[in-house]
Amino acid sequence: MNYAHFIKELGRGAEGAKDLTQEEAQLLYGAMLDGGVPELELGAITIALRVKGESAEEMIGFLAAASERVHALRPPPGRIRPVVIPSYNGARKGANLTPLLALLQRFGVPVLVHGLLEGYGRVTSAHVFRELGLMPCASHSAVQQAMDGYGVAFVPLNVLSPGLHNLLSLRSRLGLRNSAHSLVKMLDPFKGGGVLLGAATHPAYMDLMRDILSYGGGRALLLRASEGEPFANPKRRPRIEYLHEEQCEVLFEAEHESLKALPNLPEECDAKVTAQWIRKVLDGQASLPLPLANQLACCLYASGYAEDFNQAKAIVAVEGNGLTTV
Repeated sequence: MNYAHFIKELGRGAEGAKDLTQEEAQLLYGAMLDGGVPELELGAITIALRVKGESAEEMIGFLAAASERVHALRPPPGRIRPVVIPSYNGARKGANLTPLLALLQRFGVPVLVHGLLEGYGRVTSAHVFRELGLMPCASHSAVQQAMDGYGVAFVPLNVLSPGLHNLLSLRSRLGLRNSAHSLVKMLDPFKGGGVLLGAATHPAYMDLMRDILSYGGGRALLLRASEGEPFANPKRRPRIEYLHEEQCEVLFEAEHESLKALPNLPEECDAKVTAQWIRKVLDGQASLPLPLANQLACCLYASGYAEDFNQAKAIVAVEGNGLTTV
């Protein structure tokens, strides 16, 4: 493959660079994932893409290449789709409440969380799960067994997709994020059979994610991230969109009113403190913040657990510490 050609097209700067076609993007990213691109050229390509910015067509091609190489998982038997939760940012200000979304497993909805073990100064979902007694799966077969047997699993990215993990690790050498940091947040190991919980911080990237996730025709819930994590802000609910069959359905609009009262949340972002608070919520000793109850209702609806959205909200209202979701 002529990598100089790609570098020449991508590296002309923000004004002169040309976007790759979807086919070119898929071919190039496949080589990057397979470790076939020499280090010098790999660095040049990642920086050029960072400067230019990826187009939706390029990201669709990149995601197709990544999906071809991810270790595929079989959904647990039954009509309910598993909820796929990418967790790659961690938290350093507030508590990382992504592991609380595993509460879905108590409703009978399978949950797969994938992410990183390393926190780089942040509290990752892996840290909190460890305090809750849920250890990371060390192999593809262990992930499948956990999903089939318990309906919940946490899998590190290096188990799920070694190629993406290697590209993600380039940040420590280059000092910048690259396309892999975005792709991992749209990765469904069930090959379109899951419900992806997608989240982004910047509005422009929300638009890009919406275009990419709608293209494949799968199911996804899209919302504004909390410190980069895909749980709803427990203090003020974000807009939550349901993408399915290339349609976008707004399930909840964002809240903008002044807070009447602050929810009872963990006092620290420490993994142990967060896990203790989550246990209290699961045991009914602490209230589930309303925005998270809303998000759970969206998941029940999108996964097919509930026949319609009103039923999903009613289920969470009854079983989620008596909270109403309307």
